[in-house]
Amino acid sequence: MKALLPSFIFLCVGLGMIATTRAGAAPMPVLIVDGQNNHDWKGTTPLLKRYLEETGLFVVDVATTPEKGEAAGFKPEFKKYKLVVSNYNGAAWPKETQQAFEEFVRGGGGFVSVHAANNSFPEWSAYNQMIGVGGWGGRNEKSGPYVYWEEKAAKVVKDLAPGRGGSHGPQHPFLVETRQAKHPIMAGLPNNWMHAKDELYDRLRGPAENITVLATAFSDSQKNGTGRHEPMLMTIPFGRGRVFHTALGHAGANQHEAQHCVGFIVTFQRGAEWAATGAVTQKVPADFPGAKDVVLRK
Repeated sequence: MKALLPSFIFLCVGLGMIATTRAGAAPMPVLIVDGQNNHDWKGTTPLLKRYLEETGLFVVDVATTPEKGEAAGFKPEFKKYKLVVSNYNGAAWPKETQQAFEEFVRGGGGFVSVHAANNSFPEWSAYNQMIGVGGWGGRNEKSGPYVYWEEKAAKVVKDLAPGRGGSHGPQHPFLVETRQAKHPIMAGLPNNWMHAKDELYDRLRGPAENITVLATAFSDSQKNGTGRHEPMLMTIPFGRGRVFHTALGHAGANQHEAQHCVGFIVTFQRGAEWAATGAVTQKVPADFPGAKDVVLRK
């Protein structure tokens, strides 16, 4: 093989995308955490696992808590992994597990929070610092500011006014708008693209320390929204670790359209690589949606 050719190519048959890895690089170990969620984690964890592994960059394990009640015996070995993905929204983890996770991310581990994972652990201070903002679970102004994007000023606003943390109107397709086009996760993506039917989270609150809003969506007041541009994709540093937070990806029973959206898939894949390595090597696929039509993979 000529030296100029890539030494490894992973082809996702039928999906129309090709991912390349650095010469000789072994796939990075990833842990998906699930087991409790008010969304369909049994249906979506296999999707998340497949999306990660089809890039050729990752090999994925899954750690599942008891489905109900306390997660007292839940003690994954986070230090074995390069990246942890949370598909979890449930009972508090044991203090020992919380401490181990904090040490993992603070020490340089990557973390990806998917959709309702930002509802989790309202009382866990470090977790809320990691995700930047979250919703529900009794969150309010005491949890931190309500974060949104001010369109005219083209900047993030941190609103300290009293109010609840977390809400959404009826599920619907919506336009996602890029706000940090030069960030590795967003580089090469369209400025605007249509996302599939999903819950458009709004009024998210939290510490919001060093948060970078990568993309937003307009929460239309005619759909019981805020009339503001709400953060959908975010990054947050935590110690030496990197966090990618996607508010996209709702899933009910037999309803996974939001996670079949090419926009969700590609930003999740790119966000995971960035959280794990600080860079993105994946190319933007030809089927990435534009501003008019939703594009799904099934």
